[in-house]
Amino acid sequence: MDGTALYYMMIPLLLLVLLFLYYKRDSLGYTIAVLVSGATFIFVLFNTVYSPKNNHAVAFQGAARNGDLEIIPIKDQVLLDAPVIKQLPELPRGCEVTALAMLLESAGVHADKMKLAKEVKKDPTPRIVKNGKVHFGNPHEGFVGNMYTFSEPGLGVYHEPIMELGEKYLPGQMVNLTGESFEELKIPLSSGRPVWVIINAEYRELDDSYFETWETTSGPIKVTMKEHSVLITGYDGQYVYFNDPLTGKKNKKAPIQDFEKSWVQMGSQALTYSGD
Repeated sequence: MDGTALYYMMIPLLLLVLLFLYYKRDSLGYTIAVLVSGATFIFVLFNTVYSPKNNHAVAFQGAARNGDLEIIPIKDQVLLDAPVIKQLPELPRGCEVTALAMLLESAGVHADKMKLAKEVKKDPTPRIVKNGKVHFGNPHEGFVGNMYTFSEPGLGVYHEPIMELGEKYLPGQMVNLTGESFEELKIPLSSGRPVWVIINAEYRELDDSYFETWETTSGPIKVTMKEHSVLITGYDGQYVYFNDPLTGKKNKKAPIQDFEKSWVQMGSQALTYSGD
């Protein structure tokens, strides 16, 4: 707890003293003063100790699921030594399952990328162009297209099928951070757990010209052929570090602000595992 936190916690105590002096001859007034000051103290204590703004995260999803309370201080910088696996040459479009293999290996579970490629859910919808519109699969539903070659149409897969596949290897331990802020990703990283994410291959926010809209069986979806997946292994004030399955490079770095925008643009998709 820092000095600012202690300062704000002194406010209800000071309020109690002032109200006591004012109501010292009025028992009812003093009782009310105690209740008001006590409620204020509890409110300030809760918001000071458990607020993410105080660089602490409370009830990380993996622990909250079991009813436990886990307080993880967010570190200023992190760099993890997570296993790195290269998707090429076997899986030209297999960045997502390869990044998952790295995540599982970091959790102590051996997972072969080729086995994961076979097991991940697929969307078998064929690619058809009709009336100028592309009709194809939905990466939220399963892997779209051919993962093993660029000679046939394909794209990739998003977090839902990867989460489902990860649960087979880490039952009850996979944690879905999709839709959270980028700051939330620092929580598992600060406790030694890397994070699987969907971004793009340029690690920056892309212009709209990079995107196209497909018609799918569940409605239209906006996609980019620049879609990519990596395993975040760390961060500091300037950079985010990650294991890149495409290059096989460990702890590759990119400017953290650009990387964050890329991640948000791709739907803020992120997965990790709990410490259970």
